[in-house]
Order: sequence, then C-alpha cells, then structure tokens
Amino acid sequence: MRILVLGLDNAGKTTIVKKFLGEDLSTIEPTLGFNIKTVDFRGFTLNLWDVGGQKSLRSYWRNYFEQTDALIWVVDSGDRERLVSCATELKHLLTEERLFGASLLVLANKQDLPNAIRVSDIAKLLDLDSISTHHWQIYSCSAMTGQNLLEGVTWLCNDVASRVFTLE
Repeated sequence: MRILVLGLDNAGKTTIVKKFLGEDLSTIEPTLGFNIKTVDFRGFTLNLWDVGGQKSLRSYWRNYFEQTDALIWVVDSGDRERLVSCATELKHLLTEERLFGASLLVLANKQDLPNAIRVSDIAKLLDLDSISTHHWQIYSCSAMTGQNLLEGVTWLCNDVASRVFTLE
C-alpha cells in the first residue's frame, strides 16, 4: 500500500513516520527530498513516502503521485499563521487527477502543545466537509507521544482495503 505523507514544512511528517516505526526521534532534520520506509502493519505492507514540505519543494510533490493509495496530510496544530497556506495546499492536492480516489487521513499534529488549535476548528479551516472526491478522516495526534497514530493509520488501511480489495 503506497502512502504519501505530505504537509507544510515543520508540520511533523518525519517525526510521525519515525514514531510510528518506533525509531529514534532525537536526530530529525528537515527533509530535503524524500524518505521511503516500508513496514508490515496489521496484514498490510505499507510503503510510506515522507516528502519534504518546504515551499521550494512543493512543486516536486506531483512527481510522487503515481499509484498512491492514500495520502496522510499533516497539519501543525500550533501554527495558526500558516493554516490558510495549509488549506490552500491541501485543496490544490485534492484536484490532482493522479490522487483521485486516494484515501485521505488528516493528522492534526502537535495536539500536546498548550496553544494547539482544536481538531474541529482545523476541520472547518481546511473545509474538510466539502471534500467529495476522497474518503477522509481527521485525527488529533502528537508525533512526540504517539497519540492516535495507530488509530489513524488503522483507519487509513481499512479504508484503502475496503476500496481496493473488495471481493467480487
């Protein structure tokens, strides 16, 4: 199952992937290209494509869209100033033909911070209820504590499986 992990820079994409895989979080640096991690999870083989989110790299995101089963969109819940940019980038992604039908998991990361924006407010700001081209779900999470990472990825795997592996 090919899963693309995207979001603005400093949202916590790499930290989420590393925490999910049980890797050391002390040496994380900005991703300047992409990292691919493969893991077996609940009967599925997941290929996690963690792609850098800096503005200069976003035009390259489209190079990773082919054969994507699911998209994890990571939001920095503590970065109020960039939520509009975050919403704009997500809306743009969801118009991409090669991503049509891909399941969408929105992870409202950094919920462990005292100034974190509530998940319901993030859902409104991202206008998630208007999405009709993708199955989607939003979870509050913390890459540092692991809160809701397993739950979110479990939902994603089940959603992809219900679409891709339906028995005739």
